[in-house]
Amino acid sequence: ALLPSIFSPEEQLYNGYDEEYDCPVLDEDRLADEECGVIVDYHGCDIFPECWFHTVFVLRTDANVLHERLETKGYNEKKLKDNIQCEIFQVLYEEAMASYKEEVVHQLPSNKPEELENNVDQIWKWIEQQIKDRNS
Repeated sequence: ALLPSIFSPEEQLYNGYDEEYDCPVLDEDRLADEECGVIVDYHGCDIFPECWFHTVFVLRTDANVLHERLETKGYNEKKLKDNIQCEIFQVLYEEAMASYKEEVVHQLPSNKPEELENNVDQIWKWIEQQIKDRNS
């Protein structure tokens, strides 16, 4: 089963729209009221307390590959430039390392389709292990 997105209409965990970056704005207060046991897919971690997560996966992409992906998605120039710079300077990885214990932060390569498949497999294995550990 797929987990609901924090930006899905059913969840209503957003409270506006950022025209400059062409994306919904997360409602941090509503998010804080949500229950545990979900996977969060978000580009940043400064709003999430350390106690919320058992592990953090940071997807890493080569800047040239990322540029092509975001350009194909139609990102505006500012959003494209900011995302590329963020990846080059490892902003999200550094933020994760500063926000959570080092042993729970994992970098995963995300350049090719087979890496995506490997990442999904690795994350599912981690989830299965966590379930086994809790049940033993």
